[in-house]
Amino acid sequence: MDISLSDKRNGTQLEPKTVHGILWLQTHFESQHWELISNGLVIIPTKDAQMLCKDATNAGLNVNFINSLSQIDKI
Repeated sequence: MDISLSDKRNGTQLEPKTVHGILWLQTHFESQHWELISNGLVIIPTKDAQMLCKDATNAGLNVNFINSLSQIDKI
């Protein structure tokens, strides 16, 4: 897996997992954001994450998109 995308309450967390993932993301984001991206500290809107996932997959990267997981409350 080159890039991991996981739904959070306020968007989708973007985490590069390989050098290929980091390099690809560097071509899509400004240099001022690269350190935060490489450390997995970026959350983007889910709609943008879906488009990014499609673009990255079309470019040959392996992307893992984890849609929201919810814990069932016990009564």
